[in-house]
Amino acid sequence: MSRMINLPWISHTLSVVNSDDPTLIGVSGTVLDETKKTILVRTESGDLTLAKEVITFTIDSGEAIEGSRVTQRAEDRIGRRY
Repeated sequence: MSRMINLPWISHTLSVVNSDDPTLIGVSGTVLDETKKTILVRTESGDLTLAKEVITFTIDSGEAIEGSRVTQRAEDRIGRRY
């Protein structure tokens, strides 16, 4: 699994590569905040809150991260072993 999964994501570029909601595929922007279940992203069309459960995404064009596997607070995710 990607090393990026254990790093803070704020101010990095997130791109949705797969989703249960087809309208989210291709969404890309800068991560502004992360909670246990959501990621707030600033896109060209405004700020968008994405539910981790329904997306697979990349950070800075790295390996794909399945959102449902990272549903914990950022501070808990950073120290976790995957």
